Amino acid sequence: MRNMKIQSIETFSTEFVGFVRVTTEGGHQGWGQVSSYHSDISSLVLHRQVAPYALGADIAELGRLIQLIPEREHKFPGSYLRRAMGGLDTAIWDLYGKFENKSVCELLGGTPRPIRVYASSMRRDISAEDEADRLARLRDIHGYDAFKIRVGSEFGHNVDESEGRTEAVVPKVRRVLGDDVDLLADANSCYTVDRAIEVGHLLEDYGYCHYEEPCPYWELEWTQQVTNSLDIDVTGGEQDCDLATWRRMAAMGVVNVLQPDICYLGGISRSLQVAELALTSGLPCTPHSANLSLVTVFTLHLMGAIKAAGPYVEFSIEGADYYPWQEGLYDPVLVAKDGKVQIPEGPGWGVAINPDWLERSSYQISALD
Repeated sequence: MRNMKIQSIETFSTEFVGFVRVTTEGGHQGWGQVSSYHSDISSLVLHRQVAPYALGADIAELGRLIQLIPEREHKFPGSYLRRAMGGLDTAIWDLYGKFENKSVCELLGGTPRPIRVYASSMRRDISAEDEADRLARLRDIHGYDAFKIRVGSEFGHNVDESEGRTEAVVPKVRRVLGDDVDLLADANSCYTVDRAIEVGHLLEDYGYCHYEEPCPYWELEWTQQVTNSLDIDVTGGEQDCDLATWRRMAAMGVVNVLQPDICYLGGISRSLQVAELALTSGLPCTPHSANLSLVTVFTLHLMGAIKAAGPYVEFSIEGADYYPWQEGLYDPVLVAKDGKVQIPEGPGWGVAINPDWLERSSYQISALD
């Protein structure tokens, strides 16, 4: 593996998505992605605070780089640095896969295959009846046997998105979809402890199996109280980008299921550390992948390989009407069939970035002199 030192790091960004291309001195290339949302800012952070440490380094030093960068940039412990690091990390994994002519899933010890997904709704601006009806249609078209709905409102301080919606949508979806599907619910940090427990009991009454982020995510003790008070699996972690926080979550028993977001956390290498933590703690790992950017591709590969993998992968059901920015990003697109999505089988991530999209993006490069 000669000439594997990083020669250049390029970013192609919009406000919503940012792709990263890493090129070595020998001309080998790989594609990754900084986290979605304000991706143009994450791309700037990548060039300013990540690239200086990565340029000239051998890609075999990825583990050292991923540890070194937060230490050297210790005055910036928050999300943007990790979102930027994820672009470097995921591009190097793709490069490795292409060099070895293996998928990332295979590099991690797995086998690309169809993998079960849950149909994930992002909407709260929809009535209980309309939500249940559209989920039933998608079940009939794509064969989904697991679905996630939204309850409460995002950081809603116990206030529902619309009055009575949670109490309406929870039973309605169960009645329409029947007892043969797994149902999940996401509160997006809406509740105080007492209200979270109350909603948790409602979910239990209707046979839901997964209750996500019931309390503001930084209030670990609040969530721990909810977990200890309910039989339903309480889940969380998507926002957490500090590995020390993950260790505290596992040690405290904050949640029953760990849910890292590969792009928020800083890439595959750091997500593998959370997956190993899940394994040693006896907890399932079911990552957050709430849109159809490359984060879902990354998650499919990871979940096809790790020993602590939960029973399914999150798969957004929202299309161009809700996320217009996720259209035309890469090919082939991910499609659910019989409730499963195929892990891309080609080398690296197994997808190709759309050149037309790249032409419309903002470009930056950091390179060795």
